[in-house]
Amino acid sequence: MSNTELIDIAVNLCNGPLENKVAHLLEEAAQANVRKLIALGCSEDSSDKAHRLAQEHPGRIFSTAGIHPHDAKTLTQQSIPHLSQLAQQPEVVAIGECGLDFNRDFSPRPMQIAAFEAQLQLAAELGMPVVMHQRDAHDKFVELLTHYRPQLSHAVIHCFTGTKDELLQYLDLDLHIGVTGWICDERRGHALREATKYIPNNRLMLETDSPYLIPRDLKPKPKSRNNTPKNLLHIAEAVAKVRQEPLEQLLNNCLNTTIKFFNLPT
Repeated sequence: MSNTELIDIAVNLCNGPLENKVAHLLEEAAQANVRKLIALGCSEDSSDKAHRLAQEHPGRIFSTAGIHPHDAKTLTQQSIPHLSQLAQQPEVVAIGECGLDFNRDFSPRPMQIAAFEAQLQLAAELGMPVVMHQRDAHDKFVELLTHYRPQLSHAVIHCFTGTKDELLQYLDLDLHIGVTGWICDERRGHALREATKYIPNNRLMLETDSPYLIPRDLKPKPKSRNNTPKNLLHIAEAVAKVRQEPLEQLLNNCLNTTIKFFNLPT
């Protein structure tokens, strides 16, 4: 067990099976030295819920305010003012999760683009970091972000699963990179394992994206398929192995990078 604090930068606590297990999840996470969680806002409602959780667990949970591309069709004239007001609260540390998802198209693509641009503008106006999602929309994502990136303070592509070439384009845009348990997937994680070697120390952050993407190589195999923040150290060990980097060095770099990115209290 490492003595270095871990921070899980992406946890879905407010719109799924973990919603009623928060106290237990925090206890388990603390036993694995995961001391802080970023609860993602993926709609106006879940952003409000994430903020309330952060208020209930000060210093342990922080939250974001955003509309996921799946929910882009819910954007109204009141949505951005609502997110802006929420973002003024001290527990809210980023705008997002926002972006583009052309894999499932749960919202029409023009609506996704409009919602993404509106949230990038909001992050720029507020001087806040932004947490972003991209799936099967790399070219359009890069096109939009290239326009807005000079106005943004910090930006992270969360749950990165792409190729080395995609990574290098993101690094050219001065993005941070969030790596999940996808790196532990022997079937689908090859490209990520290769790309992860090229992430600079000051651009890498760790996440579980709970309850999704439980590491496939956990032993013993868990009874539940729901991922939880306690698995973050397992992911960190896989990342360190791929990068041929001492674990403590990796954890310290990720901790310092994450605190700086989200301006978290130490």
